[in-house]
Amino acid sequence: MIVPSFLLRRGALAFVAMLSLAGGSALAQNVPTTFGTIIGNGLLCRDQTANFYYYDYLVKHFGPAYKHEGGAFWFRTDGASLWGREISEVMVSDDTSTYIFVGAVAEATPEELQQAIITQVGVHHIRIDTSAYPVREAKPASRIVYFDTKSKIYCAKYKPLPPVQPPPVRSRPK
Repeated sequence: MIVPSFLLRRGALAFVAMLSLAGGSALAQNVPTTFGTIIGNGLLCRDQTANFYYYDYLVKHFGPAYKHEGGAFWFRTDGASLWGREISEVMVSDDTSTYIFVGAVAEATPEELQQAIITQVGVHHIRIDTSAYPVREAKPASRIVYFDTKSKIYCAKYKPLPPVQPPPVRSRPK
C-alpha cells in the first residue's frame, strides 16, 4: 500500500493500519447477498444449470475468471461462504465439456461440508463408493468430493444436444 507523506505523521500509522484492515473486510462486503441463493442452490442442483447464467453472475460480482482450465472458468470468491463454510473458488463449465456444471471449492473437509449442509438446509449426501476418499451424492445429483485437504461440491448435468436436422431433400433433374 502506498502511503501519502502527510499520513506519516505521529499517530497516522494507526490510521493506515485501520485502513488496511477495512480494505480486507471490504472484500467480504462485496459478496452479493444473493450468493447463497444463486450459487448455493445451483451447487445443490435445485435450479436449472445454465453455465452462461452462472458465468455472467460471477463476472458481474467477482470480476473475470482468473484461469480457464479443465473445461471450466475458475473464479476467486474472496469472502464468500455457503452453509457457514468459506468458499474460495467457484468454477463454471465452458462449452467444450459434455456436461454443464457449476462447482465450488470449500475450505472444509467433505465430512465438515456435508454436516454443514445437513445443518443448514437438511440435504443429505450419501457415500456412493467405499474408497478411502468416497464420493458423496445427494438427490437430484449434487456431489461432494475430496480436493486435497479441502472439498469440492458440484452439480453437473448432461449438455443438451442441438436438434438433429433431417438431410436435405434432393430432387432429380428431369
